[in-house]
Amino acid sequence: MTEAAGGGRDAESVSKFVESFAAQLVEAGMQRMAARVFAALLSSDKGVMTSAELGEQLQISPAAVSGAVRYLAQTHMVSREREPGSRRERYRVRGDQWYEALTNREAVLKRWEAALREGVSSLGADTPAGRRMAETLAFFEFVEGEVAAMMERWRERREKMFGA
Repeated sequence: MTEAAGGGRDAESVSKFVESFAAQLVEAGMQRMAARVFAALLSSDKGVMTSAELGEQLQISPAAVSGAVRYLAQTHMVSREREPGSRRERYRVRGDQWYEALTNREAVLKRWEAALREGVSSLGADTPAGRRMAETLAFFEFVEGEVAAMMERWRERREKMFGA
């Protein structure tokens, strides 16, 4: 039995939760294998699993685990670390992974804003396409400001609720 289903929990119930939550993540746009790996890590007590543990729990190949972890690491949803005293890697999900993932989206928004500014300039602000670009740019600038303010409120709330 893997760690994720340990601690007296029913392995079948854990598996059902993992697949159900993963399906919700897929519906929201996440890759299927990445969603399953993320849900498995999130549901494990330690929040850390090796490739072998993930493969065993999810009944997937090492290559599938590797691809999923690569995606999740790029999106800052999990981190990789070396298992102490071993060359094996293990994968960690933290309590603040949502915060980290959303915060790291700011760089993406900045790049989109720069591209949209160029589009407005190239297309002409007085053309229909230029106006659409300008409105899209204004939306992303608004979102960026709102996300920054929301994340500050979340840090304060998290500190009160969890002390971290």
